[in-house]
Amino acid sequence: MSPKLDVDLLRQDEAFILDYIRAGKIPQADGKLPEDKKIVETESSTRNLTRNFTHFREGPYTFLREIGKHVIGLNYRSYENYVGKEIYYQGFSEQMKSNVLKNEMLARRIKSLAERSVKESKVWSILDPEAQEQQRKKVEHWLQDVASQLAGDMICKFEHKRILRVAYYIVMQILARAYHQGFHVNAAEIARLKEVATIASNKNQSLIFLPCHRSHIDYICMQAICFRVGISLPTVVAGDNLNFAVIGTALNNLGAMWMRRSFGDDQLYSAVIQAYIDTLLSEGYNFECFIEGGRSRLGKLLPPKFGILKFIFDTVLSRRTEDCWIVPVSTQYDRVIETESYINELLGSEKKKETLAGFVNAREVLSLKMGRVDIRFHEPRSLKDFITSQIERHTEPNQKYPTFEQVAIDPQLRTRILRALGYQVLSDINEVSVVMPTALIGTVLLTLRGRGVGKKELIRRVEWLCVRIRERGGRVADFGKLDISQVVDRGLDVLGDLVGSSGSDGTLLEQTFYAENRFQLSFYRNMVMHLFISDSIIAISMYTKIKQGGGIAEQKVPVKYLYEQTLWLSKLLASEFVYAQQPGGIRANFWQSVQLLRDQGVIELSEDGCLELSTEERQRGREFFDFYCFLLWPFCDGYWIAAVSLFALTPMAADIKEETKSDDKETLWVEVKEFLEMAQLLGKTVFAQGDLSYFEAVNKEVIGSAFNQYEAEGMIIVRRSKSGRLPPTMCLAPDWLPSRYSESDPVSNSFSRASRIRPEGRLWDYVEQISVFRREGKNRRDSASVSVRVLALADDAGRKLKQRRIQTTEEAKYPESDALVTLSRPSRSRYSSTSPPAKL
Repeated sequence: MSPKLDVDLLRQDEAFILDYIRAGKIPQADGKLPEDKKIVETESSTRNLTRNFTHFREGPYTFLREIGKHVIGLNYRSYENYVGKEIYYQGFSEQMKSNVLKNEMLARRIKSLAERSVKESKVWSILDPEAQEQQRKKVEHWLQDVASQLAGDMICKFEHKRILRVAYYIVMQILARAYHQGFHVNAAEIARLKEVATIASNKNQSLIFLPCHRSHIDYICMQAICFRVGISLPTVVAGDNLNFAVIGTALNNLGAMWMRRSFGDDQLYSAVIQAYIDTLLSEGYNFECFIEGGRSRLGKLLPPKFGILKFIFDTVLSRRTEDCWIVPVSTQYDRVIETESYINELLGSEKKKETLAGFVNAREVLSLKMGRVDIRFHEPRSLKDFITSQIERHTEPNQKYPTFEQVAIDPQLRTRILRALGYQVLSDINEVSVVMPTALIGTVLLTLRGRGVGKKELIRRVEWLCVRIRERGGRVADFGKLDISQVVDRGLDVLGDLVGSSGSDGTLLEQTFYAENRFQLSFYRNMVMHLFISDSIIAISMYTKIKQGGGIAEQKVPVKYLYEQTLWLSKLLASEFVYAQQPGGIRANFWQSVQLLRDQGVIELSEDGCLELSTEERQRGREFFDFYCFLLWPFCDGYWIAAVSLFALTPMAADIKEETKSDDKETLWVEVKEFLEMAQLLGKTVFAQGDLSYFEAVNKEVIGSAFNQYEAEGMIIVRRSKSGRLPPTMCLAPDWLPSRYSESDPVSNSFSRASRIRPEGRLWDYVEQISVFRREGKNRRDSASVSVRVLALADDAGRKLKQRRIQTTEEAKYPESDALVTLSRPSRSRYSSTSPPAKL
């Protein structure tokens, strides 16, 4: 069944909207005409925090004098008159630990765990009441000792201010050398941040910094800024993988709070974390955690992780603190230290464990030529006010608003507000992010139809891209007095061997640049994706009709068809991108992008109400239209190969028990990790054979996000162990299982090496629908997007899976040695991407 389109609303407003498109204006979601949107110009009033840091060789006396100032604490270096809760004094750690262990919630949890533990023991029933009480107290004391040890290992050590001053100087020296073009903040944003910090401090409330996460450098960025501008340093959530020799101790003394990467069903550990966060927020200490959880290996924002955010949310919701202030933070780099290791991980290599030697010997750090860092702060918002506004939004008219206590015991409403908070923070980060010169160059080079580009054309395209970014309300990094050609030169210098060039020796008419390492450059291209995602989805949705060929008249796209295709693709990529948060949702984004593309001269509205490429765009060879398509095509390829790989989960005849072939539907269960590796191997093979256009499409982050989306749609079922003792496994949902040809069927033998899977059914149709959005290639002009050879490869991949197990869904709930298992269920949403949109 096709997804239901809001046809009545569209019909009611369509003529009105189309008229205003012709006039150059479109209505907002409430039907009013928008005011002219102010274009954001190149940023100004930035402040370089590393400007005055001198290298020893450049000025030895100045260098030594600056060290002396930090040791004795001259001016801001003393870190005495900062705004916020007092930190860095003798006994801080012990006092914090004592306050955490006094937490009432933690005490109740320990008592509850002790009672449950002793009651579940085999000897409980034969003990008399006095012995039972003694046993309970014994277990309770043991749990208290464990909680004390956990808290001691977890808590940061704000003890010695001199260590902080010296560490700041060392850190800024490293940043000044590695990022030689500076460490920049916006002066107006810093002034506003200090103003809010003062308000929060007067009310004994915390600032909650929620930065994006690109690099390990992020851990020290906020600490360095807070030290320099005079704000109380936040406690920073850090994975215990960074707690290694020397570096771990230093980070802990600078505010790192160690936490396990996962703690499953460990209720005591979870209670200690909640108690620690309760203590920090109730006493007004600043706090920092990364909204995405781990580092983004793709360059764009990842979906929010709600673990730590949930602890913060519950602290305010339960009124264990009156309020706190959410501060979204954007951290952008000209070049990220870890990109090379990111690519290896995305291609399937195991993540290397962090070590001191690896940290010190990082090749990029020693190269000392990595451009600049830009940190931007969104306007802080009260978490209490945000929760209140969401309660009002989700309450029916004429209904009484629920209290915070009522929301806390309503899991559905609580989850909706928490998710809204996570995605609002991501939207705020995107809003204040600046686009770096390296991102401009990487984006241009990866959206070329040809192999390379001359210097003048590169500069022209970068200028064009800057204009498009500002039209979209984005920001471009402050270039100061440099002209665009100088900015391009500096960006090329930072990118180094990621960009190749030829003709500088006179062998060509002009020097030509091309993408030497497309995979690494895609990291920087993805930094601008959030600005153009709606425009790219519309361009690719139009492409589904344009690529069918024919004359200009045959390439017109009806508005309703375009909207349905846009809706389907938007839903498919919902786990991949953060869409603009505005009233009207996808529909408002659709009309806004249509108007913008028309204003740019990319598309035009024909007299019969259809959209088509403008005459101007056709004359310039679809340059701008292709730009939007090239941005998104790698992701379409990634989701396509992920869907194709699911054919490998088709059981073979030999897998199915004879007695169950006609009764229970049995499915093939495999480990998620092994299947992801197999999907990548399949993608690499298909790329080598020419059926995949983009090698970056086989990275495990995109394929993993695709699997998450397919799980949410009910296409695959994932079995997860609550205890964590068993690895997660997956299978195709019974309704999505393809069928096979019988051994005697002559059709299956009509091709050499042909797959015995039938090219039909729900999964086949779904893969075909994704393929509609893919870039047409010279090797893919067969009648079906999934050629017989690709289907055969997927079948061969399934045969190579080692951990194959055939079970019914009911049997999968009770695996050996672990009875606590959850099976994923499809999430409900307004629109479904599993049903294809209507065809023309």
